[in-house]
Amino acid sequence: MSKKTTAERPSRRYALLGDRAGSYAIARHVRMSPTKVRRVVDLVRGMDVTDALDVLKFAPQAASEPVYKVVASATANAAEVEGLRAEELFISQAFVDEGMTLRRIRARAKGSASRILKRGSHITVVVEPKDQKGA
Repeated sequence: MSKKTTAERPSRRYALLGDRAGSYAIARHVRMSPTKVRRVVDLVRGMDVTDALDVLKFAPQAASEPVYKVVASATANAAEVEGLRAEELFISQAFVDEGMTLRRIRARAKGSASRILKRGSHITVVVEPKDQKGA
């Protein structure tokens, strides 16, 4: 049965890149709100990888650290698997999905309680060679 389901569902790499050269990286269950991470991801989407890493290194937001790690991981994946150099890569896709939400309780007046939502996120970054930027 497992062979049947894998044959029907396309791979994640094919869904993100298709037949194009490049690589991707995903950081799952990052304990940070997706809206905060999206602010940082919007800064670097479409940039060259080296410029993006420089921007993320000095960005004041706390979310820049996990995004930096994902971009560096996608670059390393492209270098290892595809044989591409970091200077010839750019960030073609970068998006943040909502992850698991941890529900906590804070005590309130008169014996009641209010809910605290500690949100998590999944960060996905896709890098491709620059010559395919126009294509």
